[in-house]
Amino acid sequence: MQPSNLSRLLRALARQGLDVQYNNSSYSVRWADSPDTPIAEVLLPESFPVEAKALKQLANLATVKHPAGGHVCRVCATPDFHPGDAGVAIGSVVETAGQVIPAAVGSDINCGMRLHVADLSVEQFLAQRDRFVELMKGDFFFGKRDVTMTARTMQALFQHGAIGWLDAMLDQPTGSIVQSDLNQLARESDRIFLNGSMAGHLRWAPEELVPEAGLIRDGGLATIGGGNHFVEVQWIEKVEHRSLAYQWGVREGQLAFMIHSGSRNVGKYIGGMWRDRAQALWMEGVKYPNSRLFPLSSATHPEAVADYLQAEVTAANYAFVNRLLLAELLRLRLRQIHGDVEAPLVYDLPHNITLPERQGWVTRKGACPAHVGQPVIIPGSMGAPSYLLVGLGNPDWCCSASHGAGRSRSRFDLSRKGNQESEDELGLTGIDCITLREERRIEEAPAAYKPIAPVIDAQVQAGLVQVVARMRPILTFKA
Repeated sequence: MQPSNLSRLLRALARQGLDVQYNNSSYSVRWADSPDTPIAEVLLPESFPVEAKALKQLANLATVKHPAGGHVCRVCATPDFHPGDAGVAIGSVVETAGQVIPAAVGSDINCGMRLHVADLSVEQFLAQRDRFVELMKGDFFFGKRDVTMTARTMQALFQHGAIGWLDAMLDQPTGSIVQSDLNQLARESDRIFLNGSMAGHLRWAPEELVPEAGLIRDGGLATIGGGNHFVEVQWIEKVEHRSLAYQWGVREGQLAFMIHSGSRNVGKYIGGMWRDRAQALWMEGVKYPNSRLFPLSSATHPEAVADYLQAEVTAANYAFVNRLLLAELLRLRLRQIHGDVEAPLVYDLPHNITLPERQGWVTRKGACPAHVGQPVIIPGSMGAPSYLLVGLGNPDWCCSASHGAGRSRSRFDLSRKGNQESEDELGLTGIDCITLREERRIEEAPAAYKPIAPVIDAQVQAGLVQVVARMRPILTFKA
């Protein structure tokens, strides 16, 4: 059954050539003049608004086809679905054969989530809240963090990710990491997706970050980044899957520390480079695609496909270590204040990444892998719960899940109108947001996001994931 308030919008889209159908909380989308392209599916709660721009972007993604060979096999989108700035909707998942689409990942390569838990009560934490905040502000905002490393360690980071970085750091610890429990970090590597280690190459890294010798002081490492990225202190309010929670070391009443960040300027550098290269390699004399999404074909440029995938994982390696270091700085401050706190890692999970799956590759943009038995981390806004879940490996949705609630209001809209709205209207009453920029607090206000509960419920009902635990925010750091 189609929601009655959609009929006018869908008729308008039909006049523009977009065929949209609704059935059982799922929208199917395809351009009427492209009957040979896959039908794109969007899992969206009935109560959620449908954005024409996002539907068009998803239908465009399904049409991406290289004239020399390569096509889209399947396109779907998770319930955090909303328009993307670079022509690809957030929440999109695309399976391709014979081609990869650099623009489908974009520049925030391996944006992802990391979750730790700690055996501290909310009362214990809040008793030292001010001291903790001041220390973390120094690390996150005022450049007091020390993530100095040798040239060899930095090279290992780009080539082999978290495992390469750790091996080199064990040989020659530098910076604040000399205070860390490196054996704990080694034990936790199997709690990172793909062990946080992919086959990168130095040739794709920014030159200034990979000198032959000396010490590297990279201003981008261990930084949160802008937009929807954050570091958040939470408490575990409810465990719903007790056996898995026990297996993963999660209990009600614990503190949780959630980190959402990516590859920072390295991702922008590599993503921008390959967006331009994909366009430059388009076949001469062939009209540009209407979508302006340029694939790389295995038939005409197999070396370019291999190079792009290698470049992407080089940035992904950087992102894995960036999140690790953000978490380690936080864990070191916890120990400084509260003594010997273990704060083990639960899981680290990527978004915005291309992976070899199914018939060729699966690219997720603002969506995460949700394979059978794999932990899944889905945050709410800083005024709403976040969720730890387990993937069910649903092939109808390319074994994927959402990476958040999804925006309902743009940052531009909030920057124009947010200052005229009350704290209650923005959902900011009682929110403990630590930031140096008031505009960031408004742009990322809870009112900017869809409600998280229907997002989770839709995915549970569709068999994508199962809830393990629910966390409530205590305070949030926004850069």
